[in-house]
Parts: sequence; C-alpha cells; structure tokens
Amino acid sequence: MSNVSPSGPPMAASPLTRAVLEIDEYAAGLGWDQPARLFALVDTAKLRTQEPSLASQLGLDQAEAAAPLTPIEQDEIPAGQALDQFLGTIAWPDAVVGCALTVERLMLPPSAETSVPEGMSDKQLAKWVAKHPDRQEVRMTVAVLRDGARESAVRLREKDSATEVLTGAGLVPGLAEALAATFAE
Repeated sequence: MSNVSPSGPPMAASPLTRAVLEIDEYAAGLGWDQPARLFALVDTAKLRTQEPSLASQLGLDQAEAAAPLTPIEQDEIPAGQALDQFLGTIAWPDAVVGCALTVERLMLPPSAETSVPEGMSDKQLAKWVAKHPDRQEVRMTVAVLRDGARESAVRLREKDSATEVLTGAGLVPGLAEALAATFAE
C-alpha cells in the first residue's frame, strides 16, 4: 500500500510521521546530491491563529486541508561546518514544537561492518565507504518533537519512490539524539 494518497499528501498514522513524509517528498522533488536541510515544525492551528498572513502565504488558511504540523525550512546550513557542530548552535523559540533534518549519506549493509579497516580517520573512512561496492546512497529525514517523539524516513537512491520509503522512530537514532539536543535547556 502506498503512503501517498491519490490527492497527494502523505497518509500517516501520526502528525509527526506525516510531517516527515511531507519533508521527504519535498526533498525528493529537489533531486539528489542536495545539501542538508533543516526545518522547524510548528503547530498549524496555532500558526493560523497567531500568524494568519504567514499561514495564508503557506496555503494553510483552509483548516480542513492543513496537516497538524507545518514544516518551515530554515536558512541553509553553512557549507564546510560539521553538522553536529552546527546543530549545537541552534536554539528554538517556544513557537517551534519540533524540528527535522534531511541529509544524504552513503551507507553500508551490516554485512560490511566486519571488513571496515581499523584506525582510519573520519576522512579516510568516508573515502573507503565511497569506494565500497556494496555502498548505497540514502536520504534520511529525521524529526523530533519537544515532548520526545521521534520519526524517521529513509529513501534509497536506487529505489527512489514514495512507495519505497522506510519509516520508523528508531531508524537514525544518532541524528534523532542530535536534533533532540537542540531543545535542551
């Protein structure tokens, strides 16, 4: 069964899953080889009440058509800055109920773990993975809410279809932890 309704928006069990799938579809529309993208997640109903002109600009003025969470893309992540360092600089205003990040990476299957050479720097390891015959390109979209809820979507480049997107709360735990830390006081 497809996770996309005939009219377009993703069908999902929870508002957070729906937001993650919406961001994944947006990123898919931009194509591959894109930089990481950061999104604030806001409560759509509150946005409509507190910022009606912004809600109208975003096409959220129809109450029945709007999802419970609205992703709002943030400024571009600075080139050359490590993602974990960048995330460590973020502080969200109270109106932001969650955040999400979409990022592309190379991934190896678990069977390749035993063949990873020891003592490599991060740069050397990245080069080794890039040359590995079993590598796969993936786009990961991870979202967290202030209340601790998490969701992820993973799309393989070789299976680049909305019906092939894998979702689950624990798919990318390290990135989810890093995003949750942006809400730490």
